[in-house]
Amino acid sequence: MSDAIVPKGQPAPGEPEKKGWLFKWTNYLKGYQRRWFVLSNGLLSYYRNQAEMSHTCRGTISLLGALIHTADSCTFVISNGGTQTFHIRAHDEVERQSWVTALELAKAKAIRAQESDDDEDQMSTGPTNVGGTDGETEDAGGIARELAARFHDLRTCSELVARHGAALQRSLVDLEIPPTDTTKQVSERATLFRISCNAMMNACSEFMSAAAASSARMSRALQHEREQKMRLQEVVEQLARQHDNLEKTVTARSTPHSGGNGSGQGNETEDEEHEFFDAMEEGVSSAMEDKTSFVIKVPVNRKNKVKSGESSDESEGETVTETQQVIFVEDKERAESAMGGAETATASKLTDNKEKQEIMIWPHASEATSMVDGHPRRTRVPDKPNYPLSLWSIMKNCIGKELSKIPIPVNFSEPLSMLQRLTEDYEYSAILDQAAQFSDPAQQLAYVAAFTVSSYATTACRTTKPFNPLLGETYECDRMADLGWRAISEQVSHHPPMVAQFCEGAAGWQCWQEFTMTTKFRGKYLQVIPLGGAFAAFPSSGNKYTWRKVTTTVHNIIVGKLWVDNHGDMDITGEAGPAAGYVAHLKYLPYGYFSKDTQRKVTGVIKDPQGVPRYVLQGHWDSRVEVAAVTSASPDNTVCKTGKFVLAWQRVPAPPDSDKWYNFTLLAAQLNEPEPGVAPTDSRLRPDQRLMEEGLWDEANAEKLRLEEKQRAARRGLEAAAEDAAARGVAPPAPPAPLWFTRQAAPGQPHLRHLYSHRYWDAKRDQDWAACPDIF
Repeated sequence: MSDAIVPKGQPAPGEPEKKGWLFKWTNYLKGYQRRWFVLSNGLLSYYRNQAEMSHTCRGTISLLGALIHTADSCTFVISNGGTQTFHIRAHDEVERQSWVTALELAKAKAIRAQESDDDEDQMSTGPTNVGGTDGETEDAGGIARELAARFHDLRTCSELVARHGAALQRSLVDLEIPPTDTTKQVSERATLFRISCNAMMNACSEFMSAAAASSARMSRALQHEREQKMRLQEVVEQLARQHDNLEKTVTARSTPHSGGNGSGQGNETEDEEHEFFDAMEEGVSSAMEDKTSFVIKVPVNRKNKVKSGESSDESEGETVTETQQVIFVEDKERAESAMGGAETATASKLTDNKEKQEIMIWPHASEATSMVDGHPRRTRVPDKPNYPLSLWSIMKNCIGKELSKIPIPVNFSEPLSMLQRLTEDYEYSAILDQAAQFSDPAQQLAYVAAFTVSSYATTACRTTKPFNPLLGETYECDRMADLGWRAISEQVSHHPPMVAQFCEGAAGWQCWQEFTMTTKFRGKYLQVIPLGGAFAAFPSSGNKYTWRKVTTTVHNIIVGKLWVDNHGDMDITGEAGPAAGYVAHLKYLPYGYFSKDTQRKVTGVIKDPQGVPRYVLQGHWDSRVEVAAVTSASPDNTVCKTGKFVLAWQRVPAPPDSDKWYNFTLLAAQLNEPEPGVAPTDSRLRPDQRLMEEGLWDEANAEKLRLEEKQRAARRGLEAAAEDAAARGVAPPAPPAPLWFTRQAAPGQPHLRHLYSHRYWDAKRDQDWAACPDIF
């Protein structure tokens, strides 16, 4: 039995906080197996024996955000957001509680460490101190963190004392009717109570010592922070006023004013409305002359806010402007059915808003000119509204609120979810079609490398953020009829956020990826670091290649125009088939202000299992990639002579007016197009995203807040059920499992991944969506 942890001081860097033998549940055949566990730096790792600590770790779970609860007198469970779960059994109740106490303390320290890192990042990017007070600020930050850490230890130990005291009291009461093991139980309870009391006394002593030694420096540091806060607030207010004045000046110069009586936006709005309806009436008359056109009018609601006043802090007046939405109908029967559906869909809006406008149903329009698989495909989305956004007003609304409860407005987003954004990776799937025809693994790997580069093509001009998917949200994209592939994606985890995706092509290739990421905010820029993996497989040859995406950095987060850079190294490794051992090493060169080379450059080399270069790749991740075969190489394989370079990928130019609709490509514009028969959890059916696409941003923000609160309520229900189960000593309810992906180990791989179950398209064919959760 390992010793209990008493939080007396901090362990040395790298020294385990606790270690010892425990029993871990493996499977139903082997049951619980004895393993050596080590708790260090917020991570719980286990090994088969102590000798494996130097070279092989059998598994690790992060305590940051983990749920720790007891199952019975000797068993406890650690669950990390549904992605990892450890069922562990101790020798007796004392050892179990000793480990649970150590795990709770380690979890609290991990949370504090993350918060400290965030504070240090903000301090490192904050304004420069004046008057030589850098040392005081640094000392104050360290004092504050130390006091907070000691106080958290004190509160944790207090809770433990209360819990064990209640258990000891129950045991003493039971002495009136002595059971068989009462003496042993009282002894164990007393031991636990004594350990907790000692821990609390040590924490109190350290807390008081730290508080007494730092009171004078803390007061000076707080005064300095107040002065810095006042200076920063004055600067932000001045920038906000300048930004609003600049917006008004630009709007006044670019908007034509009417020449009649009165001034202001009321006349401009009236003129715009009359011009709009004149154009629509001409369209109606021409449609009525067409024998195949049918016009159906149903009531819907549209609201646009027109600002009044001279400053952004004044009240806004609402002006209702009529708009008309175009829907396509090819014959009379479809027109009649569309009439009924439209009336049903808009009845709820009429009840809430008491407004009435018209929707016009047409057989053809500019948004849908191409026919694919018997129905039209649109070629664009509605233009992005030019709604003014005051950063200062958003910052004022965030004061005093918890960070997790601050809704990010849709003004920073685009009308696509992350599931749809990842589906854009297959826009240039023709590269994989061509790679499937090659028998040479080196040549095939060169084209797979070109495909991975093409997935970054749109990031150069797309600086808006996609919608975060809800847990259980899915997205299907079936383009077999025109593009030769279909994909299914699902949000399989929420903490941490994780997307699983599977795509298959008619040319004989399959792709899979498990996308999760971590972010680092450095004040001026935001780094997105992908953590998941991806693979491309060619079943006919058995070749399989795996890789991980590179880092994406968004610059000028606070001030200036946003721009994106992709940089880092990517290794694409052949894992199976004749391609086993082949490696493609790509280098995405970071943006350099003084570099003589063209920016956004990518270089790479493809080597065989012996390390001999076979192909060379060069190009730019936002425009094109070329490959060439290596004809000869130096003895050390550092200098290569190549043949003629061949174009492997070239970006298709964006539509000429795409800057008006979020810089979408043609494929991106079609991803959120409504389609019948999709799962009820499909991103196309997400109401806040649909409202944003239609230009109703206020309604979209309200709907987004509703969906997020609904998801939080569901998670709180699961946590409450788990706590209730732990209190009753029964197994907690299992978290919702993904529908279309199964967490298992891939063939030949030790790690668990969300692999596709190959059931979605059968369910769609049968329209069997009974297992889909209600998330919208």
